[in-house]
Amino acid sequence: MNQKVNLNNILAKVEKPARYLGNEMNSYHKDTNNKELIRYGFCFPDVYEVGMSHLGLQIMYNLLNSKEDIYCERVFAPAVDMEEKMRENNISLFGLESREPVTNFDFLGFTLQYELSYTNILNMLELGKIPIYSKDRKLNHPFIMVGGPCAYNSEPIADFVDIVVLGEGEEVTLEIINRYRSWKKNKTTRQEFLYDLAKNVKGVYIPSLYNFNYNEDGTIKELVPLKEDIPTKIQKRIIKNLDESFFPDKILVPFIDVVHSRIMLELFRGCTRGCRFCQAGMIYRPIRERSVEKLKELAKKLIESTGYEEISLSSLSTSDYSQLQELTDYLISEYAKKERIGISLPSLRLDNFSLELAHKVQEVRKSGLTFAPEAGTQRLRDVINKGVTENDLENATKKAFEKGWNSVKLYFMIGLPTETYEDLDGIADLAYKVIDIYRDVHNGKLTRNFNVTVSTSSFVPKAFTPFQWHGQDTIEELTEKQRYLTKKLRNRNIKYNYHDSETSFLEAVIARGDRRICKVIYDAFKKGCKFDGWGEHFKFDLWKESFEENNIDMSFYANRERNYEEIFPWDHIDAGVSKKFLMRENEKAKRGDLTPDCRGRCNACGINVDLARGLC
Repeated sequence: MNQKVNLNNILAKVEKPARYLGNEMNSYHKDTNNKELIRYGFCFPDVYEVGMSHLGLQIMYNLLNSKEDIYCERVFAPAVDMEEKMRENNISLFGLESREPVTNFDFLGFTLQYELSYTNILNMLELGKIPIYSKDRKLNHPFIMVGGPCAYNSEPIADFVDIVVLGEGEEVTLEIINRYRSWKKNKTTRQEFLYDLAKNVKGVYIPSLYNFNYNEDGTIKELVPLKEDIPTKIQKRIIKNLDESFFPDKILVPFIDVVHSRIMLELFRGCTRGCRFCQAGMIYRPIRERSVEKLKELAKKLIESTGYEEISLSSLSTSDYSQLQELTDYLISEYAKKERIGISLPSLRLDNFSLELAHKVQEVRKSGLTFAPEAGTQRLRDVINKGVTENDLENATKKAFEKGWNSVKLYFMIGLPTETYEDLDGIADLAYKVIDIYRDVHNGKLTRNFNVTVSTSSFVPKAFTPFQWHGQDTIEELTEKQRYLTKKLRNRNIKYNYHDSETSFLEAVIARGDRRICKVIYDAFKKGCKFDGWGEHFKFDLWKESFEENNIDMSFYANRERNYEEIFPWDHIDAGVSKKFLMRENEKAKRGDLTPDCRGRCNACGINVDLARGLC
């Protein structure tokens, strides 16, 4: 019995068979008997509902399939129930479109959005019957590619991947495939193809062509290229003109509800704000906007091709889009009022928050509003360069309550550098101040449906941020701070949510890890770790066991302060922002100095001038 028949037999026995059906509206189907076809699997190391909400998947899927001789299929991590059935029935990991085993593919490209998805990658390779370690793969195995934000420090999974793509993938992926097309005609060795990429394709890092040496204290001594003619510094790729770059005018429409069931219009890339904890705000620089004319055109085509009833305006800081007023006025008049299509505005900021705009786009139904003060006191907000004040929060919430909103979410981080318990008190004070503001607006009363949600995540030091030299609070310190806030926020109108401290600790270990972490991740996977970002599946005891068996101290990576002389596992990567700039920002943080919005000021934002020229 072949794989497709077996697959049909087991789908009726799993929780959500629609995750594995394929054939959704706007999906592609090509003749896999065509020997000239280059087959690419876009792999998302989480379940269908999460992966189908990722804008990068929609872009790359449609871009690659727009080429006649490339077939891009989607590959997701099967849920636990599906995996059990696959193993019982000897069903290999498959592409959603053809349902054929991934061993038939030329490339498998994994997007790295979260460090705790790495065991899922190993699990997917094993389910696909592909050797987990890159050194064990033979000539006809697919090449394993990774990209995305976590690729800027890919060393913790360097032993498992063949190709690392740094930066935006639209152009570089096609360049890789073009060089593969030439290599495929003669198929010499895998190493020859990888060597060719390292020499000739900007934005490509081949881990197997580099070695690390270490000092006696465990820090990195040096990175050694194994070939003389490959770069010692690998520069990221960026798309310079978003109007001319590919963006789909039709997207896949799932059969089932996913995390974000809506059209996503990408307004711009990059961010000028410079929050010192934020990796995305650094690595996605410089800022590049799509024109309002292009966005209007895309909105029309996407509405016609999908039937979605909501458009989300997507970017790191939506309210910084220079033509936001014109765009939203058009979308509201053309689609919200005429066709009852909702418009959502994520990433609005306190300091330029337009309640008039939010009110207009939510006339039909007022959902809750989310504000992100990030820290409880002005001192700490200045340390992190947040650039918003308590007055901004007070004014925004007052206007929101006057216009009929009854719920507000406040988002903070705990464990930030220099944080004290006074800063934690500030979080509670802001929550209670919001309650007082609501009372003032409603003649001293609190309505039954009024509530304030306070959420705290734990600070994780990330590569290419001004805070990359700082250690994370210990698990015990984070847990004690969460207990402290739980007591402080005990109120019937306040709901307090916080992120698991053990999960945040492991995230920090891997985010700051080097190649010695590879063996630990492999061992944890073999012990049964997967879906580590899901609370019900997270097995911290098995992770601790894996680190101990490899004689690796987790706190060495997560909790240790670094000095400016230390070599990071990612120092051979050029993310666009200079290390000197990040050092300056770290010193400013110690003094509590703010850095202004860097728009149009390349020296201030630290971006590589070659990348920024003609853009900022």
